[in-house]
Amino acid sequence: MTGRREIKSWLMDMDGVLVHEENAIPGADRWIARLRELGLPFLVLTNNSTWTPRDLAARLRAGGLEVPESAIWTSALATASFLEAQRPVGSAFVIGESGLTTALHDAGFTMTERSPDYVVLGETRTYSFERISRAIRLILGGARFIATNPDPTGPTPEGPLPATGSVAALISRATGVEPYFVGKPNPLMMRSALNAIDAHSETAAMIGDRMDTDVISGLEAGMHTVLVLTGSTSREQAERFPYRPSQIADSIADLVAELD
Repeated sequence: MTGRREIKSWLMDMDGVLVHEENAIPGADRWIARLRELGLPFLVLTNNSTWTPRDLAARLRAGGLEVPESAIWTSALATASFLEAQRPVGSAFVIGESGLTTALHDAGFTMTERSPDYVVLGETRTYSFERISRAIRLILGGARFIATNPDPTGPTPEGPLPATGSVAALISRATGVEPYFVGKPNPLMMRSALNAIDAHSETAAMIGDRMDTDVISGLEAGMHTVLVLTGSTSREQAERFPYRPSQIADSIADLVAELD
């Protein structure tokens, strides 16, 4: 570990780090409580754009974790922040849920189906063939193509479901236009999160359970990275990647003592 005095801010993935299928991972409650006791800035990150921070805070609370909504950063918020900087008071045709539309509205964007500046694709459990077809026509007509995240599938108790990355591939195949993905592994997601809590990469750490999203985006953003083994990656699988995390921990519970 780089040392507690050098790590002043913490970013962490949600699924596989703090929760597993909405149940808190043992020790996650102590980790969050200790960060709050010490007054250390932190954000919980998720590539899922479905929910607003308020929704996610309520879901985490139901699982036993007290995380304020101000400490939650989604790919929808990162997308809205990026688009606001690119084209203030712009317009968008959106495929997604309230997490994405709320973030874009709050950033000053107008939702429209007529000559939008952007087609913005996010997560939803009810992808509509009609809206996907509309998105294809708008992109062919000149709208810029943005997607919140590249994840091809999302987990459910019944098994994986197609997610943003898969639907983006369908639209790209039909239009010949590749989207700009804002969420992990784009380090833009990390930088926007750091900006949201006025933190610096040199004194910040990213905790995640995936090498190909959490760790690589943290590394490319210049952060200390921690891989926890409570999610989708084993120690053996981590060794197969051409890059390494700064640290590997069995779970987030092992990091609590390092804050003291």
